[in-house]
Amino acid sequence: MILNNLFMNTLKRKGVDSVDASGDGTGYSLTVTKHYRSLRERKGETVKEDKFVYSFTLMDLSTRMYVGYAVSVKSEMDAYHKALEMIGKMRIGLKSVRLDKYYSGQSILNYFNENTMIFLIPKKNSLIRERRNWREIIRRFMDDPMNYLREYFKRNASESGFSSDKRATGGLIYQRRDDRKETSGFCKGLIHNLMLLHS
Repeated sequence: MILNNLFMNTLKRKGVDSVDASGDGTGYSLTVTKHYRSLRERKGETVKEDKFVYSFTLMDLSTRMYVGYAVSVKSEMDAYHKALEMIGKMRIGLKSVRLDKYYSGQSILNYFNENTMIFLIPKKNSLIRERRNWREIIRRFMDDPMNYLREYFKRNASESGFSSDKRATGGLIYQRRDDRKETSGFCKGLIHNLMLLHS
C-alpha cells in the first residue's frame, strides 16, 4: 500500500493527469540463464509461467513517467489488465495510446473510451468490418500511413524505458515467494518514476 501511494504521489507532484501514452510489457528473469526478449521473439506470447515476472507499463510520452504500472507472476496480459485498472483508479485521462502487436486485436476497444486515439498495427487476420471505432483506426492508417506510423513508433520510448530500468536495477528478480516477486518488480517501476521526478 505504501509503495502504491508513493507511486501515485510521484505522478501528482509531476502534475500528470492527461497523457499521450505508450504501452509495452517486459519480463524480469528468475534465473541468469533465461533472457525474456529472445524467448518472446522465438515463442511469442507462449513464454512459460514460472520463468519470469512480467510487467506492463503505460508511459507518458512528454514526461517519460510511468502512469500505469503493474507486475504479475501469471502473464504479461494479466499485468496489462492490472495497469489499465490502476489508470482507471487514478482517473488519468488517455488522449492517445500506442501498443504493439500483442495487443492489436479488436478487443482492445473494450479497454479505452471513444475519446482515446489508438495507434496499433492490426494483426494479419484482422477484419475491417465489425465495430465502427475499429474501422476508424484502419481508415486513419490507410488515409495517412506516414503520419500514423510516425505516431505509432513513438512507442519505442517504452523500450528505452525498460532498457534504462534494467541497467539501473538489474534484469533479475531474486525473490522466491510470488508476493515478494511482484513487490520487487513494482519497486523497479517506482524507482523509474522517482529518478524522473526532479529531472
